[in-house]
Amino acid sequence: MKRLLVWGFLIFFCGLSTAALAHEEHGSVPPIDPVNVYGQQLGSVTVPFVCNETAAGTAQRGLALLHHMTYVGARAAFAVTIQTDPDCAMGYWGQAMSYIHPLWSDPPNQADFDRGKALAATAMKMAKSEHERAYVSAVTAYYAQGRNSTEITNLSAFAESWRKVYESFPDDLEAASFYALAYLATASPADKTYARQKKSAAIAKQVLQYNPDHPGAHHYTIHALDYPPLAEQALEVARSYGSIAPEVPHALHMPAHIFTRLGLWPESIDMNRRSADAALKHPADGKISLHYLHALDYLAYAYLQRGEDSQAKAVLDELMALSGPYQSHVASAYTFAAVPARLALERQQWAAAAALKPQTPNNYPWQINPAMEAITYFANGLGAARTGDTMMVARAIERLAALEAKAGKNSLYWAGQIEIQRLAVTAWRAYGEGNKQEGLTLMRQSAALEAATEKHPVTPGKVLPAHELLADMLFDMGRYDEALANYQAALLRSPNRFNSLYGAGRSAELAGHREMAAFHYAKLVEVAAAESKLQRLQKARSFLGKE
Repeated sequence: MKRLLVWGFLIFFCGLSTAALAHEEHGSVPPIDPVNVYGQQLGSVTVPFVCNETAAGTAQRGLALLHHMTYVGARAAFAVTIQTDPDCAMGYWGQAMSYIHPLWSDPPNQADFDRGKALAATAMKMAKSEHERAYVSAVTAYYAQGRNSTEITNLSAFAESWRKVYESFPDDLEAASFYALAYLATASPADKTYARQKKSAAIAKQVLQYNPDHPGAHHYTIHALDYPPLAEQALEVARSYGSIAPEVPHALHMPAHIFTRLGLWPESIDMNRRSADAALKHPADGKISLHYLHALDYLAYAYLQRGEDSQAKAVLDELMALSGPYQSHVASAYTFAAVPARLALERQQWAAAAALKPQTPNNYPWQINPAMEAITYFANGLGAARTGDTMMVARAIERLAALEAKAGKNSLYWAGQIEIQRLAVTAWRAYGEGNKQEGLTLMRQSAALEAATEKHPVTPGKVLPAHELLADMLFDMGRYDEALANYQAALLRSPNRFNSLYGAGRSAELAGHREMAAFHYAKLVEVAAAESKLQRLQKARSFLGKE
């Protein structure tokens, strides 16, 4: 693969004015400056369309932002492109592309779908070469399928069309990158061979050999390898991605996907704090960005795994202090539901979990994200089951069943995630009512279902992993060897989880496996913050001090 050099150079634009990017407080959102936004450095990309010089510059920024999945900013840049060169097909193509988010589980609404389809049609009329028409054909393939109840038909057509561009223009690094993304989007969460993920990563890494600063190749490599058996292969790329676009919130956040997979909590905290701070400067159409909220969930999760509860609580306070308006997105909804649930459930604060209020904040459109709303009912149900509130746990299970059915109309994946939660709550209700064998059977079903799927990129980790909940139940039954095995299973998927490390250590200790107990306790002490005084951590320190 040869590196194309048509308009290919590092994006180091001199800014116009940074005043628009200033902010005084969380919740205030400055207007977007489509030319200067996201700083002077976005990575290195190649413009595959013919435009005038000014338009090519903004088109290049738009292309880089597409690769960063900074879709609102990309759309704004491409809008400026056609203002300066109405005959530049790339401006229309780029806007049409900006409505397609292959990895985000948020297909465009009808209005955006219609806009994207019309823009693609205009781009085709403006295309000046076979190369340009190939690019436009790829985006057109998505819209040609119509707007469906599920997006997989559109994404499959999108991937197939990008494959044709990739094979027709083998020297085109942008086509290779977009094919890696599109192909990755068709991977099944249930496929444990990770065949499509591996192929996508291989294509993206080949792009990096020719262009080490390519934003898409960095980004898609991380997504492709964001799985427990593969994550180590992305560590080098993760540690370099943020440096090629140091003011792009999503580029700062993405390395944390790999850091989280590997349990590298200090690195995750650093990148997510930087990402959140950067995202506050970059609103989405005047709304608080999903990238800000998304980073906060990863940040709170990492603090909890280090036993830094006061810092995690500060993240929750930061989140709850926001007044909106918020960018409507699965990541936004997930964060609002997950962060308070995590703080209660990770520390076994069952009454607090039972008391969480669904649909908080109430000025967010929860009706479009049933799987995210379900998180609060999951927390309510577990909290109620562990505190003996039979009426509340029954209501939680009823709501989970209703939300599962609603989610299933658009996403079998998210319906499946709610089913895992519903089974877990039902298991703990049965267990709490004295039906321990029934509870254990249901909890095993929940864990088996979770083991058969993968976590979605929207979350750093399950609010409570099913294998950890199963291990907790076995531990409570005094079946310490079985509990140990399930805590270890949880750690295989989520390394360096605070509660799984403690549970493994304590189970091994009570089962008489003192060397194994020392191993897990030592790992917990290593991972946790030195200043943390949590009781479980103190227990681990005490055990190690006696060895």
